[in-house]
Amino acid sequence: MVMREVYVERKTKETEIRVRLNLDGSGEAQVETGIGFFDHMLTAFARFAYFDLLLQASGDLKVDTHHTIEDCGIVLGQALREACGDKAGIERIGETLLPMDEALVQVALDLSNRPYLVWDMALSEGMVGQFPFEMAEEFFRALAVQSGLTLHIRQISGRNLHHILEAAFKGVGRALGLALRQNTRYSGILSTKGIL
Repeated sequence: MVMREVYVERKTKETEIRVRLNLDGSGEAQVETGIGFFDHMLTAFARFAYFDLLLQASGDLKVDTHHTIEDCGIVLGQALREACGDKAGIERIGETLLPMDEALVQVALDLSNRPYLVWDMALSEGMVGQFPFEMAEEFFRALAVQSGLTLHIRQISGRNLHHILEAAFKGVGRALGLALRQNTRYSGILSTKGIL
């Protein structure tokens, strides 16, 4: 099996981000973004996807968290696209229903090379630590665009912002882990077109 491990870095005047991603890991993560709750979410994302993830980010947090969070989505999406290669032999589609106490979030995704995000949340604002709730949408949009992912995230229930976001990050991780599993019945690209 081809190693699906990559290293990507991106430096701008606002952020500097380094990502090492192994799609065939065991869920180990080392994340340092300067935003505690975001570190927790990315660690949960990696654990539920069974990705090994090293992500180090420094950004202009004195301005706010926007650039750091969005740019982490950009770089993680670039790493995911590169690590996937031509996507031959993978399941391609993943979905999950993720409970977190009173919160329930549904995630469905397709590694389709047709980037699209549907963010269907009942709540739109609030803070969890230093993490603005609306920045989750920006993170997942950047991840979807850069990786070529069609991604639907829908809140079914929930009131606690921490629980809702944790269910979303874990749910996307779980669905990606399922979509990236090797398919032993079909070795080509799972598409009627023959390419993605």
